[in-house]
Amino acid sequence: MAKQDYYDTLGIPRDATTEQIKKAFRQMALKFHPDRNPAKEATETFKAAAEAYEVLSDPEKRARYDRFGPEGVKMDFGAGGFSSSDFFRRHYSDFPDIMDLFASFFGVDIEQGGRRQVYRGRDLRINLELSLEEVLTGKQADVDLTRLETCEQCHGTGARPGTAPKTCPRCRGTGQMVYNRGFFRVATTCDYCEGEGTHIDTPCPECDGRGRVNRRVKIKIAIPPGTDSGLQLRLPGEGEAGIRGGPRGDLYAALHVKEHALFQREGDDLSAELPISFAQAALGDTVTIPTLDGETTLHIPPGCRTQRVFRLKGHGVPRLRGREEKGDLHVRVVVQTPTHLTEEQKELFRRLAELGGEKPPTGEKGQSGGKRLLRKVKEFLEGQ
Repeated sequence: MAKQDYYDTLGIPRDATTEQIKKAFRQMALKFHPDRNPAKEATETFKAAAEAYEVLSDPEKRARYDRFGPEGVKMDFGAGGFSSSDFFRRHYSDFPDIMDLFASFFGVDIEQGGRRQVYRGRDLRINLELSLEEVLTGKQADVDLTRLETCEQCHGTGARPGTAPKTCPRCRGTGQMVYNRGFFRVATTCDYCEGEGTHIDTPCPECDGRGRVNRRVKIKIAIPPGTDSGLQLRLPGEGEAGIRGGPRGDLYAALHVKEHALFQREGDDLSAELPISFAQAALGDTVTIPTLDGETTLHIPPGCRTQRVFRLKGHGVPRLRGREEKGDLHVRVVVQTPTHLTEEQKELFRRLAELGGEKPPTGEKGQSGGKRLLRKVKEFLEGQ
């Protein structure tokens, strides 16, 4: 039977880096570890991956393997056979990240002398809605939520006060049952204590043996200035309490900024429209306009055209990271066309047209404007 190719086993190229080797093994271990996948084929795959990682993660063994092949490397898992828990303790003392990964993934802590079942508390997620004004200054949000807290009567043990959990008679407190499979051993979770290593005869009446109870709590969340929709704040340790002394989960707050009646936001900048009259556009004016942090003045020069944009520096929202700066406010002026004119106002516009050298419009469809357009077309054709 052909010897396995370690690179093919981990699915990596022959020039793979140390980090690529570690990453490939982590992925396979999470998928095929006996505690996670008890199928016989999965156990065989996990053993092969562990053997490949044992060689390729060691520079000296890898060099011998690359030069001489499988015969250049002698694997030795010890006379007692192969155990997944022993394997991690013996070979990954310099690889704490995969230990943390397994503890988080399987909800356990791996300890000398057996496995103590410790569950991390569940993460919680909430939604927070903010106004644009609150984005400008930041906000201290008071949040009420219900979460699982450690039972105060039994202090999380799950046993009635005055009693204590007893050592599991089946696994003798290890939380594991070890089975011999060929020339190696596989440890699985004890089905009697469910990996706890202990058994509760008299459950706590307050929490019914669960060690946790639901409670309503108030939490303050500091929302920084300049935050935007889609951002998520993480509050470590503000999720649900863990089981049997396990770490608390985290709280995630998803932020949403409501639309504003006057301003539109684009990153750190704001934009708004300012309607002005024909007179203001022609003669110029100084107007007072609102901003998020108060009022300011804007000078409109004579002859201002509609859709012209004025930039007011520092009147946007704060920049979220690093510098104490704000974005800008972009004001677009829109010249409004007057409607429902009185006869006196119409006469003033006719007089204005005459002063500008134009023929006063008649106010009827298809009259002076149309004749002027026809005259320009005729002049263009005659010049061809």
